[in-house]
Amino acid sequence: QVQLVESGGGLVQSGGSLRLSCAASGRAFSSYVMAWFRQAPGKEREFVSAITWSGSRTYYADSVKGRFTISRDNAKNTVYLQMNSLKPEDTAVYYCAADSRGVGISWNSGAYGNWGQGTQVTVSS
Repeated sequence: QVQLVESGGGLVQSGGSLRLSCAASGRAFSSYVMAWFRQAPGKEREFVSAITWSGSRTYYADSVKGRFTISRDNAKNTVYLQMNSLKPEDTAVYYCAADSRGVGISWNSGAYGNWGQGTQVTVSS
């Protein structure tokens, strides 16, 4: 089991940037696939980005590709989401998630057994 705590959310104008952080507890962090999901009001939770345990492969939803960058620092047990060129439609609660199965990246939220409490990102127009 791993505990995840997100930080870095806030209010930003359209075109601005934010960097989200997710700090994880547990010595097995470096073996987990880590991901970011988001959920806007009235909408289902959706995949944003994921990164393999080594950081060698990253994946992005089409809606954020070219604007968001996921990275991880296994020495600090932390995964990051750098968000640039933010748009009002990026407004959502952003969740960090960990997948300990060791079978590769999934876009399905059901594959992730550990979740943070979420951090609000609001982009004003």
